[in-house]
Amino acid sequence: MRIAMLSYRSKPHCGGQGIYIRHLSRELTALGHEVEVFSGQPYPELDAGVRLTKVPSLDLYREPDPFRVPRLREFRDRVDVEEFATMCAAGFPEPKTFSTRVARLLAERAEEFDIAHDNQVLGYGMLDIERTMPLITTLHHPITFDRRIDLAQVRNPWRKLTLRRWYGFLRMQGRVARSARALMTPSQTSKRDIARDFGVDPERMQVILLGVDDGFVPPTAPRVPGRILAMASADAPMKGISTLLEAFAKLRTERDLELLLVTKPQPGGRTEKLIDKLSIGDAVRFVHGVSEAELVELMGSAEVACVPSLYEGFSLPTAELMACATPLIVSRAGAIPEVVGPDGLCADLVTPGDVGELTASLAALLDDPERRERMGLAGRRRVEEMFSWRAVAATVAQSYEDVIESWHSTGPMTGTGRKGRRTRKKGTSAHR
Repeated sequence: MRIAMLSYRSKPHCGGQGIYIRHLSRELTALGHEVEVFSGQPYPELDAGVRLTKVPSLDLYREPDPFRVPRLREFRDRVDVEEFATMCAAGFPEPKTFSTRVARLLAERAEEFDIAHDNQVLGYGMLDIERTMPLITTLHHPITFDRRIDLAQVRNPWRKLTLRRWYGFLRMQGRVARSARALMTPSQTSKRDIARDFGVDPERMQVILLGVDDGFVPPTAPRVPGRILAMASADAPMKGISTLLEAFAKLRTERDLELLLVTKPQPGGRTEKLIDKLSIGDAVRFVHGVSEAELVELMGSAEVACVPSLYEGFSLPTAELMACATPLIVSRAGAIPEVVGPDGLCADLVTPGDVGELTASLAALLDDPERRERMGLAGRRRVEEMFSWRAVAATVAQSYEDVIESWHSTGPMTGTGRKGRRTRKKGTSAHR
């Protein structure tokens, strides 16, 4: 098959979109398919045999100057103007503007591909692509959860207003999701939440687990005594880093510990402020911009890793840490319990946001090296049995074939009704 894979941003090594794009495209290519990735900035790192077509935006959120003001010569067309104007009005434009740009590109190249794969863009341009070629969508989790958690953390009325404006793209994503012919999602939790929050028919959703790259392996060097590790966006409330920092501060009063956070905090942001308030700056270290090999080494260096998220649609870092045989303490939130399996075997599960429970669990696991060893080995076995990118690619390829057959049999989807019902071109028949 000839596959166009679409992702509005594909940051390498961290963030689910970029990791998903890289590993799935590699394995589909290994199975004999032709894959071309269409991505906005930041662009992905892709393996040999996978073609990248850059779909440049104004890159308004690039590091180290997010929310930048572009020079006049950077504006190329109306879409660029819309992108900048939406940002200035406190909105998030990238899903919509990327979908417009990539729909234009694919309209000119429709005969070159058998199917397009939307990696949670869910912009209106996807409806245009569906009219020209078969389209399937991956929806990792509905961002409605991010919105609820962010709003719950804010007391300032003006900040609440701007946050609601930022998440305005969700109305569009909901409509496009309801219009999709077929959706893939990585967990039963995500499937349930997509059905509830976006009104998508569960019968049109297929759960396909994510994989873990073969490079994530147990360490050969001894683990660093007292090192706790977490991988999460430091300033995103949904990732629960504040809970971990408070628990770490309590433990730090009695123990010689180090907290290693694989992330880049915002200068003067909530995480840096909390570290200063807790007086733990000498024991907290941030690491970012590392290679995959360096990341694997860091994962394997910790005595204990923590995933304190308030919600996850899958949590790929959890599976990667299990592959490194690193003992885990994770939140009983979203799909995380699906990833780690029975409580206590591969990880200890704690109530999300509960500082006392997390503190006690960390202390108990740090004091029990034999249990840490058993837990790490069990996690590694679970990954080997369940999380293979090659198996993911084979299942996805079968879903592609089903969607291609459906599109050619019934014709393109043309939109959605007020209650989320799909509509087709006149004269086409229903197909499930």
